[in-house]
Amino acid sequence: MLRGYVLHTRPFRDSSVIVNMLVDGQGRVDCVARLGSGKTSIKSILQPFQPLIFELSGRSGLKNLIQLEAGSPAVPISGEVSFAGFYLNELLVRCISVDHGAEQLFFVYHKTLMAMAGGFCQSQLRYFELSLLQEIGLMPTLHVDTSQDAIEADYYYRLLPDEGFVSALGPKTTHYRGEMLLSLQSHCLQPEHFTQAKHLMRSLLAPCLGDKPLKSRALFKHKAKSQYAR
Repeated sequence: MLRGYVLHTRPFRDSSVIVNMLVDGQGRVDCVARLGSGKTSIKSILQPFQPLIFELSGRSGLKNLIQLEAGSPAVPISGEVSFAGFYLNELLVRCISVDHGAEQLFFVYHKTLMAMAGGFCQSQLRYFELSLLQEIGLMPTLHVDTSQDAIEADYYYRLLPDEGFVSALGPKTTHYRGEMLLSLQSHCLQPEHFTQAKHLMRSLLAPCLGDKPLKSRALFKHKAKSQYAR
């Protein structure tokens, strides 16, 4: 049996859906699932953040999802934290193709969901983005600059696309403090690093995501506006 998570579903035909999944040991897999009806319906478990065990059949790129069961209770994330979970799902669907594989991301994804369930911090998103960018080859080295000199905590750096970081003079919007870069690499970001880390990750993800806005970001913005209106 395989194990995995649902990233996204969309109607297919009759009572079937196409499911984008993240599968342990395989990465992104697209498949067709028959929802069924009544007591045999799988709708209740074919949901995001629900660990699943199942089998896949078929030789084409679009597999058939069969023998589906809940592997364990759903990861308990809800409310605003679920927006962050949907953000992870959307990143994976947009950045990882079926052909790419990304076998190692299942554990990173599961670990991130469990961490968010225990208490959300935006650093969890930055660490996941880091792993994703490393997997798809878009993450520059964080401990040395383009000259292979060590990144210094007290220096500022700017990012050269497809090359890496070079030393820069003073703080600017497009300059990153070495301390933040080193903290991101070692998974020990502090609140004072969050703004720069978020800006860096958005810049690095932009070539992969293109111009189409992320729906999960729209949810965040809508929630923020609603709170402000109160």
